[in-house]
Amino acid sequence: MAKLDSAHWRDILQFLQHRHAPICRHWFEELHPADIDAGLLRIRTPNQLHCNYLQQRCRQQFIEAAQAVTGALVAVRFVTAHEDRDHAPRHGKAPSNRNADAMPVAGQSRLIPVDSDDDQILLSPDYSFDNFVTGPENRLAHAAAVAVANQPGAAYNPLFIHGGVGLGKTHLLQAICQSLLQQNPHANICYLSCDAFVNQFLDSVQRGEMANFRHRYRDADLLLLDDIHFLANRERTQEEFFHTFNALFQAKRQIVLSSDSAPSEIPQLEERLVSRFQSGMVAPIAKPSYETRVAIVRAKVSLRDLVLPEEVSSFIAARIDSNARELEGAINTIQGSAVLQNVPVTLELAREALGDAAIGPRHSQVTLHTITDAVTAFYNVRLSDLQSKRRQKSIAAPRHLSMYLARQHTPLSLEEIGGHFGGRDHTTVMHGVRVVKQRMADDPTYARHVDQLNAQLQQALETA
Repeated sequence: MAKLDSAHWRDILQFLQHRHAPICRHWFEELHPADIDAGLLRIRTPNQLHCNYLQQRCRQQFIEAAQAVTGALVAVRFVTAHEDRDHAPRHGKAPSNRNADAMPVAGQSRLIPVDSDDDQILLSPDYSFDNFVTGPENRLAHAAAVAVANQPGAAYNPLFIHGGVGLGKTHLLQAICQSLLQQNPHANICYLSCDAFVNQFLDSVQRGEMANFRHRYRDADLLLLDDIHFLANRERTQEEFFHTFNALFQAKRQIVLSSDSAPSEIPQLEERLVSRFQSGMVAPIAKPSYETRVAIVRAKVSLRDLVLPEEVSSFIAARIDSNARELEGAINTIQGSAVLQNVPVTLELAREALGDAAIGPRHSQVTLHTITDAVTAFYNVRLSDLQSKRRQKSIAAPRHLSMYLARQHTPLSLEEIGGHFGGRDHTTVMHGVRVVKQRMADDPTYARHVDQLNAQLQQALETA
């Protein structure tokens, strides 16, 4: 068992900065090579949260860097300081993988992960309360999330956070998890997407394992469900979640939900669920203002330990007016361009990287609301018809066209679009898009109508 040369470790970090800049964070400075033995490089991490994140999201990049620097076929494993102590030989004995008397560290409690079959959730170290940028658009949601983390089951129960894509809902849910795990490493936290909850429910019904399913969620100390609007139009799952909600609420266990819409605006959601979702705190999150966007850019740049001139931060905030996710994408693009050219970040480089050398701020994107307004007016139907279960051709045709236009003009995913149109799944949206494309190819008159609507949407965008 040997130590990795300190120069090699610096070269590994530099390799990551040049080849995989988007994954690099300022807290990488807290990582240390524990030892290298039999072709395995063990890297010590600050805690279990960072260890899990690195193992699942960054391991391959570290392996590539270690092999490039050492010139050997090296594997990488991330460990906590606690695991590192257990690994060290004592009095000539073989290393132990586990200390039976040790207390579990934060992140080792039973967690239901988002979109994963693992027994442990993948929390991102980026998504803490310390890294959340507050502004007038999200201050209420942030304050409510902090209160829930400090007094789960007592402050606001349930907490319902709603807003558009990339505005910070998932960040707040993960921050609540991290805060509670720091306070109580043994906390029984269930955190998953609504889609995962639905799939697990259906699997449990099919396998006859409903008792296990109910035990898993109704005994939780904290239940967090992302994208609860996907419960729309799922009667059996709504029935099960209603009883799960009641069991947790009566036991004073905390419930946190996120959605793209307020409870009353989720189509095909049972009234009794709407009533319960509204019984606690309903906290909206709106698009960030220019000042908030500048602060978000600064925060994300600080996380990466990246040097970014103030004028570039201001440019990005003016250029991207939608959400934090797109701001981060712009930072990735600019950082990648600077690394490839081996030059510092400048305003000129930022303009070139974002393809915006001549123009100023971009207009806002077309919204689903704009699209459905145009389509319902064109076909003389109601929005409630598009969101209903009705499948008559007079309703299906405008619904399919709305889905097609949403895919053309918005950054929304198939699931998000389907959720807006009566809680339909992504395959329904894909089918609708295919139907429109085929009809445009077969029917020139229909193709002209679609072109007219596209032109109408473009005009509305330019005059916004």
